[in-house]
Amino acid sequence: MPKAISRLAVIGCGPRALGALEALALRQSPSAPEIHVDIFDPHPAHGAGPNFDPAETDLCQLNIPVRALDLGKGVGFCSVQDWLGDDNAEGFPARSRLGDYLMARFKALTVNASSLRISTIGASANDLRKQDAGWIVTCDEMRHGPYDAVLMTPGQPATRDDPQLSAWRDHATSVGAGIASAYPARDLLTAAKGWGGRNVAIRGLGLSTLDVLRVLTLGLGGRFQGDRYLPSGAEPARILPFSLTGRAPFPKPATADLDAGFDPTVQETDAFRAALASAMREPPERAPRRLASAFVAPTLRLMSGRATSGQIQDWLRAECEDPDSQDDRDTATALRDGIAEASGQRPASIGYTIGQLSRKWQNQMRQGFNPALVDAGTAAALVGFDNGLKRYSYGPPIQTARQMLTLIRAGLVDPRKADDPEIRMIDSGWQLIEGDDSALVSVMVDAVLPSPDLSRIADPMIRALVEHGRMVPVTDGMGAQLHAGGQVVDEHGRSHDGLYLLGRMGLGSVIAVDSLHDCFGAAADRWADAVLRHMKH
Repeated sequence: MPKAISRLAVIGCGPRALGALEALALRQSPSAPEIHVDIFDPHPAHGAGPNFDPAETDLCQLNIPVRALDLGKGVGFCSVQDWLGDDNAEGFPARSRLGDYLMARFKALTVNASSLRISTIGASANDLRKQDAGWIVTCDEMRHGPYDAVLMTPGQPATRDDPQLSAWRDHATSVGAGIASAYPARDLLTAAKGWGGRNVAIRGLGLSTLDVLRVLTLGLGGRFQGDRYLPSGAEPARILPFSLTGRAPFPKPATADLDAGFDPTVQETDAFRAALASAMREPPERAPRRLASAFVAPTLRLMSGRATSGQIQDWLRAECEDPDSQDDRDTATALRDGIAEASGQRPASIGYTIGQLSRKWQNQMRQGFNPALVDAGTAAALVGFDNGLKRYSYGPPIQTARQMLTLIRAGLVDPRKADDPEIRMIDSGWQLIEGDDSALVSVMVDAVLPSPDLSRIADPMIRALVEHGRMVPVTDGMGAQLHAGGQVVDEHGRSHDGLYLLGRMGLGSVIAVDSLHDCFGAAADRWADAVLRHMKH
């Protein structure tokens, strides 16, 4: 017989925890035994977390239009479209605005989920141990529990700096140069008010860099007027974002109609599912090519004679071997072309077309990959292929891309292609070298999201689990090994009794996790089913 009361600890309370608890509540009937839930998170924005914190600056935008947000309605709540009340379905709202919705949806869960009794504890869990009576969670020196099950949803936990960034922090301290992180963006904005007239470098050229550029321009009083930027005078003298390729992500299609032009057919999607199933059985060196083969026919159809099957296969072959090696354009040219393709002013290229297909198949990718048991090397190869295409599939709003191009043309932003040997530490800060050109900067902003590499995690609870063999990586450089329901696997290949993890720290066991949609999808459902089975025993 089920116990009268079960106890669940949830560590972390962003969208991932919200989606999981909603899935759990929706599986419980009003007469089901009550589950007591203790949530541990020092961050007050329950349901939103740091990424969607309503206290964050509204300069940080979603990279998903309102029309494409499919988050369900929660427990006795409403859809995000109803909440936003935004007539502009093509709009990209501020992440803080979505955070208001997620916090309200979490509050509704605590009121409407009659089978869950939810309490919040505003502290970080720094130790987790299994005892005979159940799991014990320790915050500082206070012990909580025992719990029948523990769900960890850490998002991006504290991570040790990589060697490059660690050396730069030490250098900045020793010479008095500036160094800052992209987030929280409100802290960056406060710091940036003292950077007027200085050269500022940004490590990375992904979506986070676009947030940083908005902070350093619009946040400091500048304005965009048509295709011109009107400076306030408080901006840095020059902003130099850099990456290995020197290219920014491509914008998404500008309208629903343009986006629909990249829709795959049902038959093409079925072929993608079959190719993924086959690829997961291949060795690492062949798996990406097998998956890539599913893109050839739909790309050929969508390009309507602008490319041959051989050209598409050549592009995909290069992508499998060395992502982005097909492109030698500079940042401004690639941005200009991407904007033209996203707005329909120019026919889509092979890469842009494949990128949009990849975006539209993200759910099918998760559905096929996440519940499966995949060889570690093959998993890493498929994750790498998917990540490579994100320069197209996870792109920004077209308006943001246009703003960046305007800043480049105005001479305020000067993107660079640079690697560690081409960045020298000097007395005044750093020297960025590209070919025969160089630039001196006195401030460095880190806009690179840490990888979910378990060996670099600094969070004491997760680090202890790893050090004691209770959590192991899928393979070197990847996230934790998990079973389909999120059960954490130890060094002996066994899943712990009642210990679960959801989110990007499981990358390799799961794929395409850096998506808000994934927080409210099948992963949450599988976890809810698994934890209910566990609690009935």
